[in-house]
Amino acid sequence: MATPTVRVRFAPSPTGYLHVGGARTALFNYLFARSQGGKFLLRIEDTDQTRFQEDSLHEIFTSLRWLGIEWDEGPEVGGSCGPYVQSERLPLYRDHAQHLLDSGAAYHCFCTTERLEQLRTEREAAGIPQTGYDRLCRHLAPDEVQLRLHAGERSVVRLKVPESGNVTFDDAIRGAITTENSQIDDTVLLKTDGFPTYHLASVVDDHAMQITHVMRGDEWIASTPRHVYLYRAFGWEPPIFAHLPVILSPTGGKLSKRKGAASVMDYQQGGFLPEALVNFLTLLGWNPGDDREIISRHETETLFSFERISAKPAVFDETKLEWMNGQYLALASAVSLLPLVQPQWEQQSWFTQTSEATDTTRLCAIIDLLKVRSRRVTEIVPQSELFFIDPQNYDEKAAKKHFTAAAQPVLQTLLTSLEKLTDRTQAGYHAWLENCATTLEIGAGKINPVVRLALSGSLSGPDLVAILEHLASDTIQKRLTRALNTLS
Repeated sequence: MATPTVRVRFAPSPTGYLHVGGARTALFNYLFARSQGGKFLLRIEDTDQTRFQEDSLHEIFTSLRWLGIEWDEGPEVGGSCGPYVQSERLPLYRDHAQHLLDSGAAYHCFCTTERLEQLRTEREAAGIPQTGYDRLCRHLAPDEVQLRLHAGERSVVRLKVPESGNVTFDDAIRGAITTENSQIDDTVLLKTDGFPTYHLASVVDDHAMQITHVMRGDEWIASTPRHVYLYRAFGWEPPIFAHLPVILSPTGGKLSKRKGAASVMDYQQGGFLPEALVNFLTLLGWNPGDDREIISRHETETLFSFERISAKPAVFDETKLEWMNGQYLALASAVSLLPLVQPQWEQQSWFTQTSEATDTTRLCAIIDLLKVRSRRVTEIVPQSELFFIDPQNYDEKAAKKHFTAAAQPVLQTLLTSLEKLTDRTQAGYHAWLENCATTLEIGAGKINPVVRLALSGSLSGPDLVAILEHLASDTIQKRLTRALNTLS
């Protein structure tokens, strides 16, 4: 018998931005599909119309594509199991809810929101731990149900969960999980507005879309027993379930939208590369079988499996993400980084006023110099100011130490010999500085800080000869002269 093609899905709700926890879920589904030669589906679960946000829907698409997570079936792509937006599938859910009613696996519940709230309050006051529905309408006579429906009384449809015993399902990551039926209330499947709840819609859609594996966050473990009962009620074989490990914030507690989980687009705007974020998210709960920290998407797609996913919580360490992003920045070509850096440069007045603003060769050379000193793309532009404008002032502490009377002959000697310098490479500038030290019979420690301060106004920055190589000779002369005049 042929093994069925693996089909997995990511099913976000467009009620807010796509945060990194959701992105990790999408990524794991995508990687598993690729490792198995299967299909990755995107489904939009928008049945909660009160919280639907059009902007969020588009941001989900943008975020996934920025991460390189392309779906094989879904919105804007199509497929044989569409539509892939739940609000466009309402008749399907209503038909299935009616099937459950007809088979006796579900029932109409006429309880009002006020009664349910009163019930919850009374139970909490009495110290009753079970605060779910008391199944009042489960025992209504069929004739009474029909009379109330014909009278136009509003109702929801609830699943009829066995009142005793337990249910067990196998989790591909955690093993067998058993839940007592007393802990499961009669879940609402269809709301009074005719829209399904997550439970009914996800089960119906997963079956209709031939989903073989349901990989989702661990917060859905408590709901899975209800889904198992739904599969049984329909007479369907459930998919393989796999609940991913929780992601913790560095300060403790679950990472969530409410507790510091930034959106994917926030990381894009914060100067992170998609390859780095994907690498980082991949290792949040999964490992390649060794201690590697940097792993390519191609390798991950080959190695990914449930066996290497841990059930233990993973910590979202942004310091580690920054380090990882720095590794990818160092390896990235300047040409690929230029479209990311250029818009940031164009926001700086000191950049737009220079003639070098359109010299892509020079801009790429500066990026190559600074990318290895950066952990975020956004750190490149602030470091580059010295290559476009003269320093407006000098670091006070550094100037007090190095702009002394002894610095005057250094600057004079450098300016005199600069006019004769023909080798404008790093090697040539290195020899120029050494010759000055030899002429004055002093060490490089007396020369290099003076030159660096004169050129950039600070003692920090890239290697000194690298700075010299990326400055025009007349710019070097002007800045050394200005420093000498300042000393005079």
